[in-house]
Amino acid sequence: MNRYLLPLSVLGTAVGGAVLLRDYIAGGACPSKATIPGKTVIVTGANTGIGKQTALELARRGGNIILACRDMEKCEAAAKEIRGETLNHRVSAWHLDLASLKSIREFAAKIIEEEEQVHILVNNAAVMRCPHWTTKDGFEMQFGVNHLGHFLLTNLLLDKLKASAPSRIINLSSLAHVAGHIDFDDLNWEKRKYDTKAAYCQSKLAVILFTKELSRRLQGTGVTVNALHPGVARTELGRHTGMHSSAFSSFTLGPIFWLLVKSPQLAAQPSTYLAVAEELEGVSGKYFDGLKEKAPAPEAEDEEVAQRLWAESARLVGLEMSGVSSVRGQPLPK
Repeated sequence: MNRYLLPLSVLGTAVGGAVLLRDYIAGGACPSKATIPGKTVIVTGANTGIGKQTALELARRGGNIILACRDMEKCEAAAKEIRGETLNHRVSAWHLDLASLKSIREFAAKIIEEEEQVHILVNNAAVMRCPHWTTKDGFEMQFGVNHLGHFLLTNLLLDKLKASAPSRIINLSSLAHVAGHIDFDDLNWEKRKYDTKAAYCQSKLAVILFTKELSRRLQGTGVTVNALHPGVARTELGRHTGMHSSAFSSFTLGPIFWLLVKSPQLAAQPSTYLAVAEELEGVSGKYFDGLKEKAPAPEAEDEEVAQRLWAESARLVGLEMSGVSSVRGQPLPK
């Protein structure tokens, strides 16, 4: 019997060490214990993955949580699950299709009409490396959902966020932004051969540029905005990448994925941290890699590019340059 003890002890130490190493690489749990009783939170794309876990974490901390999703069946199921797990009954499911400017305007109008305040907006929803699809308004899907949809939504809710200050906006970007470039001559991939990876990288670079310019415009309002890379997570977001499509890749890359890829729960910790941490009050216009502030790619800090992208985005979604057009608005330009 004793001859098995040493190998078992070594195996246990190795497994324990591997788990600790994985958690260290993944970035760990949100260090803040702050609660948000009575604060209204909107999380887009909250029916699954990082968004669902972020909503769960913030519901545990006492927030009034609005899950904003395209698939209402999944959204209702997620809201019910979160209510049951947290015993917080202020968790509701609302319809929002970020691939439709009409849906975004209808959602914003409902929020403005029915919610007294909005304290935290988590722009989490995303599309990753999909085929060459377009939104209902004709935008390339990744640029349209990941950037333009959240750009319009955020602008339409700015007055509500300002009236609720101190309030926070959290934009989910990606480390992939470092490979991105904003092509102002062909933002929607109408002239070039479509490259789904490059389109994704452009969309995530746009998110940081939007964050930087919005932060500049919000100075002195009590509203902060920051962007983050949550890490690579095991979620439905990567369903178009083909990473797990073959037995060979699953076998050979499985140990690497296990070490480097986060669970949705761990990947939701940076969003939670940026939403609640008291030490981040007043911090704005920053980029976080996990729980740590870092410098983004040089193009992400180019003020001229950020301002030009803002103007072009406003034109595309139908915002007035001097401010924000009415929420319900007239038919929008394509």
